[in-house]
Amino acid sequence: MANAQWPGELKDDLRRLQQQFEGFNPGFVLPVLLVVVVLLFLWSSWYTVQPEETAVVQRFGRVHRTTGPGLHFKIPLGIETVRRVPTARVLKEEFGFRTVTAGRQTQYAGGDYSAESLMLTGDLNVIDVQWIVQFRVEDPVRFLFKVREQQDTFRAVSEAVMRRVVGNRVASDVLTVGRVGVAGRVKEEIQQILSDYETGIRLITVELQDVTPPDQVKPAYNEVNEARQDLERMVNQAQEQANKVIPRAAGEAKQAVAEAEGYATERVNRARGEAARFTSVLAEYQRVPDVTRRRLYLEAMSEVLADAKTVYIVDSEQQALIPWLSLDSGKSPPPIQARAEEPKS
Repeated sequence: MANAQWPGELKDDLRRLQQQFEGFNPGFVLPVLLVVVVLLFLWSSWYTVQPEETAVVQRFGRVHRTTGPGLHFKIPLGIETVRRVPTARVLKEEFGFRTVTAGRQTQYAGGDYSAESLMLTGDLNVIDVQWIVQFRVEDPVRFLFKVREQQDTFRAVSEAVMRRVVGNRVASDVLTVGRVGVAGRVKEEIQQILSDYETGIRLITVELQDVTPPDQVKPAYNEVNEARQDLERMVNQAQEQANKVIPRAAGEAKQAVAEAEGYATERVNRARGEAARFTSVLAEYQRVPDVTRRRLYLEAMSEVLADAKTVYIVDSEQQALIPWLSLDSGKSPPPIQARAEEPKS
């Protein structure tokens, strides 16, 4: 009675469907379904782990074990699930820029990332700090289950620490010689926070990629840097000149002192020699005065006459100079009459 109430088209469709299933054999379908179920069972009972990965196996959602690279088996049908973590791969996070292609010539994505790179220094200057943090997952279980949204947490911690470290320094220090110190301090503090949070992450390095002033004030910073470079150049030139002049002056001073000491030694020795000679002559004079006096006279005359060209003898009675001997020509010059003095009126 129910079929009589159906529309005619619907009864025709139902009749055709019954005719199609009249030759259906249920005994053929059951083995096929069984084979499919077995294949699905086998397919979901094994998994592979890549060389750079560590697999965390969960049984009913609870961590059961971890497995290394290779082929492994698990309980299928969703009883055990596998989550793979790249524990042997060095991962990195970029701040202030994004790398599009890493190769022989690195290409960076063009975008505005100033919100995470502009920072305020301790002397109230704004600088643009771009840096890279490289890390490795040390404990995959802690990495998966101790902290939610691991990447966002890691980036938030890195940015907060960098802003605090930069904020405790002056801009000139961060822009020039303090970059290595900033990177080392940031690495220590980030690692301490990650260890306290039990994230299972181990930092490898923190590198400041580029530290520059904002584009609006770059000309002023460039002028300041040029002035500092000029100052350093002048200081270096002055130091170089000092290194040349000071050793030379010290050498000349030592030479003058050495010459003075040598001259003093010579004078002292000469004076001692003359004193010793005078003492010996005095002893001889006291012993034989006449002979010693004559010998001294003859020695003095020999020294004087050695430099004289002509020797004259003065005759006081004749008031004339009588040439004794001409040492140049060997001839005696004529006598020279002394002019008589006129009587005074």
